[in-house]
Amino acid sequence: MIASNMCSENTICYNSLVTRIDREKLNGHKSVVIWFTGLSGSGKSTIAHEVEKRLFGLACRTFVFDGDNVRHGLCGDLGFTPENRKENIRRIGEMVKLFLEAGVITLSAFISPYKADRNWLRELVSPEKFIEIYCRCPIEVCEKRDVKGLYAKARAGLITNYTGITSAYEEPDNSDLVIDTNLLSPEQSVDIVLNHLINDKKIIF
Repeated sequence: MIASNMCSENTICYNSLVTRIDREKLNGHKSVVIWFTGLSGSGKSTIAHEVEKRLFGLACRTFVFDGDNVRHGLCGDLGFTPENRKENIRRIGEMVKLFLEAGVITLSAFISPYKADRNWLRELVSPEKFIEIYCRCPIEVCEKRDVKGLYAKARAGLITNYTGITSAYEEPDNSDLVIDTNLLSPEQSVDIVLNHLINDKKIIF
């Protein structure tokens, strides 16, 4: 469980005069949080950005949160200990919740290795607005895709707390979609995601 960092008793939430439903009607689509989880190299970011491009082409308002990019700013002060990973996810969770209220389709690509954190995210956002997609891929395939050589450094002991090597990844057991990215091309994976969003979830009016 991720704890709240609320310290002040003198702040209250202000309810906007423009609601999320108002924004969704203006946009012509529902706002949702699409959360891609999986090992480094499993294809999360590639698929998330391609899905965004396709949705943007359908006149949807979108934004991608990527693990590396977020750690250049909002979470730049965090390392990769279990405690820091939880705080990383907490910050991103609160951010995507705001984007949800803004009427945006938010695509988030994070390893997010712990089941408890992912379950917390689902409850924070609200289960009907949270779509978890597990990009499943054997670690040996992820290692072959690793152009940065981070897996090799982790195996050599040069990087600590590396997911899949020296830090655990807890596989999801309740994902909305499971995509075997070692068996499918990025284009096929994107098609599966879009079919789920448009035909199953009906996010576009």
